[in-house]
Amino acid sequence: MPLHYIDGKFTAGSGTEKITVFDPATEEALDTVPRGTQRDAEAAVQAAKLAFDGWRRTPANVRASLLHEAAAKMRAHKEHIVRLLTLEQGKPIPENDEEFEWLVNTFDYYAELGRHERGRVLPSGEYTQLNLVIKEPYGVAACIIPWNYPLLLMSWKVAPALAAGNTVIIKPSELTPLSTMYLAQNCFDHFAPGVINVVNGFGKEVAEPLVTHKDVPVIAFTGSLATGQRIASLAAPMMKKLHLELGGKDAFVIAEDADPQISARALSYAALTNAGQVCTSSERVYLPASKAAEFTEALVAHIRTLRLGAGIEPTTDIGPMIAEQFVRKVEEHVQEAIGKGAKVLTGGRRPQQLKKGYFFEPTVLAGVDHSMLIMSEETFGPVIPLMEYSTFEEAINWTNQSEYGLGACLLSSDPLKVKMFFEEVKAGTVWINDPLTDNYAGPFGGMKMSGGARELGQEGLDEFRQTKHVHWEFAVAAKSWWYPYGQ
Repeated sequence: MPLHYIDGKFTAGSGTEKITVFDPATEEALDTVPRGTQRDAEAAVQAAKLAFDGWRRTPANVRASLLHEAAAKMRAHKEHIVRLLTLEQGKPIPENDEEFEWLVNTFDYYAELGRHERGRVLPSGEYTQLNLVIKEPYGVAACIIPWNYPLLLMSWKVAPALAAGNTVIIKPSELTPLSTMYLAQNCFDHFAPGVINVVNGFGKEVAEPLVTHKDVPVIAFTGSLATGQRIASLAAPMMKKLHLELGGKDAFVIAEDADPQISARALSYAALTNAGQVCTSSERVYLPASKAAEFTEALVAHIRTLRLGAGIEPTTDIGPMIAEQFVRKVEEHVQEAIGKGAKVLTGGRRPQQLKKGYFFEPTVLAGVDHSMLIMSEETFGPVIPLMEYSTFEEAINWTNQSEYGLGACLLSSDPLKVKMFFEEVKAGTVWINDPLTDNYAGPFGGMKMSGGARELGQEGLDEFRQTKHVHWEFAVAAKSWWYPYGQ
């Protein structure tokens, strides 16, 4: 049984209960972890707090070497990490191979970026003065990680936080803690005690004590809007730095000039990766009425070739969802849409051939509208709802209709449509002809109710640094504008 990792040591913690981790493809138990308590959270905070001064004073080159060493250790353990991630989370191995590459390369990227600069020098008001802008770490950063990309989204927070000079406490999802604990056991042991800590448990018992702790100035969280609002309400009286990425209801717009076959493959990838359990999944699709039949036919034909199964099987295209309650939510959204007039073109149910596991068939719905939950609430499952538009301007207006603004996709080779789309759409990332592709140097994050945090790039590092202005006068002498004014 993997234990908590606090102050450089593995511990069962103060609780007596355990959390069982299940394989979502088979519903079989994989392992257990301790169910953490407020006392365990407190122990992690004290360890991270004591380690902070030593870590922030560690030269940037040394911090960089330690981050690179973590990435090197991960590469040495790749096969086991990918297999464990697949078993506990469910994504097919090719998708977890990709998550692994993001994990290690993010540590390498921030290792270098962290020693690139610490601020800037400003032109001074006087020859005898020096003005500096210095970027400094906050202290202890609590990193609360979701289950859909447990290692990728951990690295997007932990790597820049460490590179900036903060110490960290990782709270993995109770659904997917095993791969994170494997990193603690095999890839983080060369950091000084207290620099990286991992506490397992549920939100109320571990995450909330971290959010409200006076010695934790930074809260980094990816997850639902409701949980983000809860965190914000708890942290607001303490004026904490909040780093919140709160999901989305991303639109995918197909222009008239797009190729139907390419559109089918691009849309399927954007909507069905990780069984649709991605904050940037395309959950609203707008296609031109003039060519709707052609695009729809190509999409349905392609969807029916995709293979559903356990992620560990090499033939699988789409794996299971993470747990029963998430499958039920998808069923509710689909049934509500059908009740309001939507038509199922393929899928729409649990697969009859798979008797175990949390599976839902990749589904295409036609005849949807914005009154349906499937077009307004985050579904987080393998469903593609299609809605026809009359003009491109109408598609843009519909794209902006959601309260979320995380990402948006467009397929078009028309430069005027492309420019109009990225200028007018209110979303943190706009993908043109290459959906859901990120860039280590390009910031990722949302607008509106998706939260204002930014991960990756220089912006991702600055999320974990606070700014200080230093005004230094070399010539120590009285100034003419000091008191008394009459002289």
